[in-house]
Formats: sequence, structure tokens, C-alpha cells
Amino acid sequence: MSPSSTTDERPPAERPYTHEMVVVHRVFRRESALLPRLVRAVPEGGAARAAQVAAHLREYVGGLHHHHALEDELVWPLLHARAARDDELVSRMEEQHRRIDRTLEAVEEWTPAWERAADRIAGEELALALEAHRAALLEHLDDEERLVLPLVAGHLTVAEWDVVGTRGLERIPKNRLFIALGAILEEATPEERAYFLGRAPLAGRLLWAVVGRRQYAAACRAIRGPLDGE
Repeated sequence: MSPSSTTDERPPAERPYTHEMVVVHRVFRRESALLPRLVRAVPEGGAARAAQVAAHLREYVGGLHHHHALEDELVWPLLHARAARDDELVSRMEEQHRRIDRTLEAVEEWTPAWERAADRIAGEELALALEAHRAALLEHLDDEERLVLPLVAGHLTVAEWDVVGTRGLERIPKNRLFIALGAILEEATPEERAYFLGRAPLAGRLLWAVVGRRQYAAACRAIRGPLDGE
């Protein structure tokens, strides 16, 4: 059984633990499903709420762009060089990234018009663009988890894989670290939670327990509250 997508069993110490990417992908799966619902739940003319949802949307888009940029820079070139038999598959991943970028262009085109006045027509166009984006995203995530993470485990070193995670953390503003951690832990198994928390220093784990969990729960209530009555 591959360690990439179907189990969180740890691989041998000399191989990358690629299952952590599956856990991160859950964040994009969950948020891409929530976003069209959040947009449609904003009442017409509710500009203040539209601005709040738009800020959340931009954070999602920025996070996904950075996530894919790291793969483009740090993962695909190594696989092209070392997994020649699967070069076509790696090229497919790159093309899927370009297709996802095109769907996000449509999202970014409609967001300002909707945000300004919470116009219902613009909101529906934005929600439809988000749904088209999610369809392209899920195809990519499914292929990456099923087909490409096993290649990563076989062809990248632990140090090379760790750079991807380290660079991912570097882009997160310090005041959003607990939000990012909470987003990852929300649907994690106990074993996955232990792994991600175990990578944080003791002070960070204590702060998460005392402050971070409440901060993340409050952020979720603020953005998802209108969906509770659906």
C-alpha cells in the first residue's frame, strides 16, 4: 500500500513522509467546497459581509498559489530529472496547475465586482467560477495523491521534501500561524495531529493549546456562521 494517500503509516526514515501533503490537501478540498456556499449566503447589498468573505477567499487563493509554486519550483523539476519513465505524468501535473490558474483568473475577475456591492448576479457568477475551480482542483489533487506522491517518496530525499514544508511555513504571517495550523488539524486523525504538533516547538504546542484552538474556533465561527442554518 502506498504511503501517499491511503494511509498515514510512516514510511522508512530514509524516505519522505508524503502523507503530510494529503492532510494539507484536505484544507483546499474543504475550503473550495465552502467558498461558493459562503458567497451565495451573502444577502444582496451586504457589502460588509461580502468584504469579509472576499478577504477569506483571497487568503485561500494566495495559499493555493504559493502551494503550487513550491511544487513547480521544488518538486516537478526533480521528478522530471529522476523519474524519466513518468515524465508525461509530471507534465500532466504542470498542465493541471496552469488549468487551475485559469479558473482562479475567473474567480479573481468576479470578486471585486461582487465585493463592492454584494450584487446577486455578480455573486452567482463568482460562485459558479468557484465551482469550476473546485472541479479542476479536485481532479489535480486526486491525481497527485494517487499517482505522484508515490513518485516523490521514491525519488526525493527527506531533506529535499522537508524544504517544501519549510518554505510553505515561511510565507504564513505570524499572526495567521494558528489559523493555518487549525485548518490542517481540523480533520486530522489523532496520529496526524500528533505528527503536525510534534513538529512545533514546545512553546508553540503550549500556545496552541491555550490560545490557538480558541482563536481558530472563533475564526471559523466568524466566516462559517451564516451556513449553520442551511
